[in-house]
Amino acid sequence: MKRRETEWWDMWFLGLAKYVATASKDPSTRVGAVIVDSDNRVVSIGYNGFPKGIKDDSRLECRDQKYKIVTHAEINSLLFAKTSVTGCSVYTYPFMPCPSCAGAIIQSGIKRVVSFSSDNPRWAEDFEVSNSMFNEAGVEFYEYQT
Repeated sequence: MKRRETEWWDMWFLGLAKYVATASKDPSTRVGAVIVDSDNRVVSIGYNGFPKGIKDDSRLECRDQKYKIVTHAEINSLLFAKTSVTGCSVYTYPFMPCPSCAGAIIQSGIKRVVSFSSDNPRWAEDFEVSNSMFNEAGVEFYEYQT
């Protein structure tokens, strides 16, 4: 596929991931993920939130509590997939996956990760670890500038 066409699809699916992120009830960070097969068909979507049956209550306002129980968008998209994601691409918004999600992405057989760059110092070290993991595992990672 030509680079220009690839960029068009990348932007379209990143836009879709941004829309999917709006389903999250997290007041500070809404994250969306879209898994796509080699024919540009959506295989699965996910957004960050509490597991099924866990109430969206004041714990969303408390960062320490929230991080202990939230399920990340990338994990939700992997869990919701009704078919194999081997060889697929995952698009994440607003930034790249954390190391834990990177490990799950690698284990699932996804071969390409696309996201936007982030200059948030809170996540810089995690993003460096994720990028290193993708590189070592042979997963293509492409980051667009915001």
